[in-house]
Amino acid sequence: MLPDRAFFDRLADAAAAQTLPRFRTGTSVVNKEAGGFDPVTEGDRAAEAAIRALIEAEFPEHGILGEEYGTVGADREFVWVIDPIDGTRAFISGLPVWGTLIGLYRNGRSIMGIMDQPFTGERFFADGAAAFYSGPGGPLTLATRDCGGLAQATLFTTSPHLYTGALKSRFEAVQDKVKLARYGCDCYAFALLAAGHIDLVIECGLKPYDIGALIPLIEQAGGVVSDWTGGRAEMGGEVLAAATPTLHAEALAILKA
Repeated sequence: MLPDRAFFDRLADAAAAQTLPRFRTGTSVVNKEAGGFDPVTEGDRAAEAAIRALIEAEFPEHGILGEEYGTVGADREFVWVIDPIDGTRAFISGLPVWGTLIGLYRNGRSIMGIMDQPFTGERFFADGAAAFYSGPGGPLTLATRDCGGLAQATLFTTSPHLYTGALKSRFEAVQDKVKLARYGCDCYAFALLAAGHIDLVIECGLKPYDIGALIPLIEQAGGVVSDWTGGRAEMGGEVLAAATPTLHAEALAILKA
């Protein structure tokens, strides 16, 4: 049995009850990465715990892959993929471009997902057939736009400093051809693409929980998501999301070179 939209909303509400009270309040931060900076907050952990508790109660036969508490039942037909706060650096900086990501995989393919930004009151949801927005301005059915080609495209990436070596060269080759490049929106950039506000998102080094919930949002709004070889992106890595198949092919030809 598949969950309905009401259940996804329950999950997002449970996460928001943990994240929103801690946003812009000086919540404690722990660095997970020796020799670098990979922050996690008490909000990350509390939100994931709340999401997991609801899933385990309603769908005990499903697996769960989460950023903070690991994986259970990765080989099951249905697996939930959770990032309680995608964009923790934005979260601890007071910037409202972080979001809670909750996706559902069936036999390894992402079929449903939600991206919730509780501070702005925006929620982006893919139900398996179409994608929807709720928030300021009222409810909308999401649809990507056609900018006409790479030369007219707006491109987002989290940070150009994440790319090194050949990845850097290939990313910059695409960046050099677009109309506008902007940085720093984490999962919110993918939501903007699904909503028809931007045209391309390119990322590297993603984990499954960074992209799992976002794949159906973009695909069910009319866009295309793949890795840099053109394969499926459910396992993360280097990811390209585009508003149209034509734009995706144009960018992919450069990233594969």
